Amino acid sequence: MPATTPDPAPAARPRSSIRSLLRLWPYVRPIRGRLATSAVVGVVASSTGLLIPLVLKWLVDGPVTDQDPSGVWLGGGLVLLLGVLEAGLFGLRRWLVARPLAGVEASMRGDLYRRLQRLPVAFHDKWASGQLLSRATTDLQILRMFLAFPLVFLFVNATTLLVGFCILLAQSPLLTLVLLGPAAPLVVLSMRFETRYALAARRAQDQAGDLATLVEESVLGVRIIKAFGRHRTQSQAFHRQARDLRGTELHKARLLSDLWAIIMTLPELAIGVALVVGVLQVSDDKLSAGTLVAFLTTALALRWPVESIGFLLAMSNEAATAADRYFEPMTTDGAESSAGAEAGTHPAAPRGDGLRMEGVRFRYPDAPAGSAALLCGVDLHIRSGETMALVGATGCGKTTLTALVPRLHEPTGGRITLDGADTAEMAVARLRELVAVAFEEPTLFSATVRENVAMGAGPDGAGEAEVLRALEIAQCGFVHALPDGLDTQVGEQGLSLSGGQRQRLALARAVVGRPQFLILDDPLSALDVHTEALVEAALRDVLRETTALVVAHRPSTVQLADRVALMSGGRITAVGTHPELLRDNAEYRRLMSGLDTVVEPLERSDAR
Repeated sequence: MPATTPDPAPAARPRSSIRSLLRLWPYVRPIRGRLATSAVVGVVASSTGLLIPLVLKWLVDGPVTDQDPSGVWLGGGLVLLLGVLEAGLFGLRRWLVARPLAGVEASMRGDLYRRLQRLPVAFHDKWASGQLLSRATTDLQILRMFLAFPLVFLFVNATTLLVGFCILLAQSPLLTLVLLGPAAPLVVLSMRFETRYALAARRAQDQAGDLATLVEESVLGVRIIKAFGRHRTQSQAFHRQARDLRGTELHKARLLSDLWAIIMTLPELAIGVALVVGVLQVSDDKLSAGTLVAFLTTALALRWPVESIGFLLAMSNEAATAADRYFEPMTTDGAESSAGAEAGTHPAAPRGDGLRMEGVRFRYPDAPAGSAALLCGVDLHIRSGETMALVGATGCGKTTLTALVPRLHEPTGGRITLDGADTAEMAVARLRELVAVAFEEPTLFSATVRENVAMGAGPDGAGEAEVLRALEIAQCGFVHALPDGLDTQVGEQGLSLSGGQRQRLALARAVVGRPQFLILDDPLSALDVHTEALVEAALRDVLRETTALVVAHRPSTVQLADRVALMSGGRITAVGTHPELLRDNAEYRRLMSGLDTVVEPLERSDAR
């Protein structure tokens, strides 16, 4: 079984980190005051630390030289006071940004979730769920950490270095020039590091998304893995991907360690040279001992701003990569539009025309070039209040056609109307208030029975009576025997229930809102004969109140319908009652007799 789904995001490539990070501005703008204040507080805190060497200079050249114990105690007290003040200011800086940045992360995560809900099914068919999950979790945590630390400290440390070198220059221009010697090599090295590290960071985050996808699929498909004895294969796939990710992370660590080694070595050498030159100047009475102590103490205080360059660049590059990954699904074309009107409204339309398809064509966006379309001009009219059964061989496009009605996929040609209103011009929210769907493979959520069923009632929800009615129609009496009745948690994807139970709950969800249009994709396939008969009997009353399209594979389901449409070759080839088609259509007779029911799919299996 395949381990992962390819990530359609752009491959890792060099790009401007600054340009990527500037895309965060709309989220940062509301808290810019707090961030600016925290940066100023950080600068003040660092500058406070730079005052300590000046106090030491005064101590050495004054009280120590003059052997004044009271002056030494005063100097020591000033150093302690400055240290406490510096620590307090850094604590204040963190307090200023902690809550606002948690809000930024929550806002970005909420926007991404809403975006993923609005993107069409075609998008989710291409993207691995683990890739999207990693963008909503790991990548956003990286961005929050960047805003909290590197963003502020790139400014704080740069300002601290500027102030510090001004202090050094005032004390000894010659020694300052000695310390500035490694500056040019460090700049060149940092530029080379940024390009190489950015590529490695993108590769690592994509590999982490692939690994998350594999773990998720293995957990959800654990029954299949165990049933076919594929645990070793999946384990090997996991270890292979984990090994690749480990290799990439080690490559990142090597890059960072190389940079860190040079960043730490060059300044240390410069300080050593400055120490030798400074001692010579003190011995020649060209520099006071206190000035040399203050100079070297200031230089040592500036080690952290210099040595943090590699660390801050690494975090900034990872944040730029995380920003790129976050905005990829956010800027993907194809979000479901709300054409026509706002949610809750729709264009005026004549009542009573039912569901009409006119020349509907469809091909999947990623279908091979030159391949035939899956739907080649479907014409079908389901009169208002009528139930139409859709019959055809596996792979002919029945499920795809039903997915076009609620716009889970967008037709590539033709039009679909509901009571005369073009679905392409309706607000998606309004369209899905009118149309309810029950899929052949039902999906339940980690929620209660009541919540799963009420989900089909739309934003207004459903009362107790409506939920019980829907459960009765779908023959879901088993829910009353569950430990907490309707308040029982069904577990992830409802796997604590049998296939037939899940299918009946999905059917209850479809009918609870009394939809005007009902799409049922072989909704009784997992039921035993006795339960199927009971559900069909209850469904007849529901179908009399709605306009319905029912994908059917068995004669018992077909007989729920007023008329039957036969689909073949991407078109509707015959429409009539069940007895008429049995009498007049040889292909229909073969389908109903169970013969010749599998054909070569045109582009996708009917499971799509």
